[in-house]
Amino acid sequence: MTENEIGTIVIESVIAVHRELGPGLLETVYEIVLVRELQDRGLKVERQVSVPIEYKGIRFDEGFKADIIVDGKVILELKSVERVTPAHKKQVQTYLRLTGCKLGYLLNFGDALMKSGITRCVNGLED
Repeated sequence: MTENEIGTIVIESVIAVHRELGPGLLETVYEIVLVRELQDRGLKVERQVSVPIEYKGIRFDEGFKADIIVDGKVILELKSVERVTPAHKKQVQTYLRLTGCKLGYLLNFGDALMKSGITRCVNGLED
């Protein structure tokens, strides 16, 4: 399955979860439910994945934790805030660069309309 095919399933799942639960819950609630929704749709999903980084030739095993990685290809960064900032978007771009993944989503469950809370981020992905 390609990144874009996974992305389509992710977006459908995110909208379904938000439609059912609504905005305003803690990020962890959406994370747990979204993982289940994605698994129910046949995807391999990892939650709170430690991603190592390398700095000046030294490997650090816990550089950061990705909220969700889908099929080893797509990173999901979840928020439940009033609005996302440019720093949140840069965070996802950095995660993509450090992991070598080509597609990521910044998902803000705090928005009244989930469609407004979805930001697609790419790192060398062919459309």
